[in-house]
Order: sequence, then structure tokens, then C-alpha cells
Amino acid sequence: MRMVTNVLRKMLVLLAIALLCTGCGEYLPSVSSNPWQLVPVPTDENLLDISFVGDSAHGWLVGTKAGLFETNDGGSSWEQRSLDLDQPYRFTCVSFSDREGWIVGQPSILLHTEDEGRSWSRIPLSEKLPGAPNTILALSPNSAEMTTNVGAIYRTSDGGKTWKAMVEEAVGVIRNISRSPEGKYVAVSSRGSFYSTWEPGQTAWQPHNRNSSRRVQNMGFAADGRLWMLARGGQIQLSRFESPDDWEEPISPEMATSWGLLDLAYRTPDEVWVSGGSGNLLRSIDGGKTWEKDRFVEDVPSNLYNIKFFGSEKGFIIGQQGTLLKYESESESA
Repeated sequence: MRMVTNVLRKMLVLLAIALLCTGCGEYLPSVSSNPWQLVPVPTDENLLDISFVGDSAHGWLVGTKAGLFETNDGGSSWEQRSLDLDQPYRFTCVSFSDREGWIVGQPSILLHTEDEGRSWSRIPLSEKLPGAPNTILALSPNSAEMTTNVGAIYRTSDGGKTWKAMVEEAVGVIRNISRSPEGKYVAVSSRGSFYSTWEPGQTAWQPHNRNSSRRVQNMGFAADGRLWMLARGGQIQLSRFESPDDWEEPISPEMATSWGLLDLAYRTPDEVWVSGGSGNLLRSIDGGKTWEKDRFVEDVPSNLYNIKFFGSEKGFIIGQQGTLLKYESESESA
């Protein structure tokens, strides 16, 4: 009788586990091949941003402790460069338009080059600048747009000599900020409790409450101009076209793991990549309807927090402690 009871108990435990797994969702299928290759970078410090000089193979990579790295072969190899600075700044963003480039960082620093980075000059910033420089985008000769870590937006058209404020007030301490090709912005509050939007012509940020109890991790702009949102617990949402407050039903690509999702980027209008903690990397080739997982990079010991594509055939994923993945198309890897 005791043996029968033990058998029944084990069966009930197995049934409960099966029901629990069913409720959590199935594991995603694997991608058939891996287009991402780990690229060695001579540092153990965190990398933060990458940019290329036009359509060339010449590019720059920046990070913490004044990390500055140069490539001349499209990102397959990198060499460290050093600048004569008074302290090891945290370089948060780099951007080029043709031969002209910019780097911003914290504590407040702004660097400018007009010769593809062969020489860099430091541009003084006002002590009254709200917050510290966070992102910068090279727009055209002598023109760039800069944001700070409290959501102030400034634009220069004279090579950084003067800056014009685009919003009357900063939005407050932010977790991250993203810009659309049309010049719209979305910023997530530092605690992920709300987000704000701004577009050219508006004098102030427009605040929006998050649409669920999950804290917002990151936001940006989809290929069709809509907003995307990553929330805690591995959740993805896309806004509807009508309003930044109107959202489609949330997607949880792999609830069985629920790794934190950190960034999202479009390689093409239909192919979407999402990165996260512990080497988590997901792909959708139908605009987010179905998902698969790149299990080839699961052993990369890094959180993957920044995906950038420069056209459909050049892309990089940045992670912590010097981790860099390079996208290689099937023709390149053949």
C-alpha cells in the first residue's frame, strides 16, 4: 500500500510540473544558423557605443574608462587608442557623418573630429548644462544633436560653438533615450515607471503612464515609426499608429525562461533582433508574430544590451566586459 501511495505521489508531482511548464509557455525553436561572431576587443571594460565613418570600413567604438577603439576592416579587428585627458571619462556615445565625428561622456565631456578621428579636440560645455551629455547624433557638416541624462535636447549648427535648446525643460533622470530618423524622441524614466515623448515643434516633453504593472526596461522606434517597449519579465509591445498611449497586446516570446530583455533593433522592416541578459538573443523574421532563439551565443558570458545595424548587412551587439558580436551575412561566412 505504501508503495502504491509513493507511486501516486510521484505521478502527482510530475503532473504538477507538467502543468506548470505548460502554463509558462514552450521553449523557442532555434535559428538554423548563427550570423553573429564574437569579435576580440582589447579591453575588459564595458563597451557602450559604436559608429562608422559613412559607408566605409573605418569605425570607432567607445566605452568606460575613456575606452576608445578603432577599426579599419569593418569591425573584424580593433585597436585601442588613447587621448590626453584629465580623467578616465565614461564615453557613452559616438556618432559620425562623413568625416566629422562626435563623442560625449560623463562627467561632462564633448569631443569633436573633422578628419575621421585622426585628431580629436575638446569642446567646452557650459556649467549650466542640465545633466551630463548622454547621446549625440552627427547630422550634417558642423551640425549635431545632443541629449543629456536628464532629457535635455540641444542642437548645434556651428561645430559646437553654440547650442540651441530644443525643449524648455528637461524631463528628469532617465534610464534611456531613443531618437527616430524623423527626429522624434522617447525617454524612459530612471525607475521605468513612466515614459515621455517629444517631437520637433513641441516645447516640452509629453509624459505617459506605463500601461501595466511591469516596469519599462527600454523603448525605441520600430521600422514603421511606431514605438516598441520592453518590459520586465521578457515582455515586448508595439504601439498602434494612432497614439503613443495605445498599445497592442503584449508578447512574451519565451515565458519559460523570462530572461530580462534589454534592447531591440530592426535589421530589415520584418527582421527583428532582441537581446537580453546572460547571452539571450531572439529573432523574428515576420515583424514579431513568431520568434526563434539564437542558441549559438548562449555561452557568451555577458549581458547583451545594445544592438546597432548600419544597413541590413552590417550590425553589432555590444555587451559588458569588452563583449562585441559582429553580424555576418551568409555570403560573408561562406
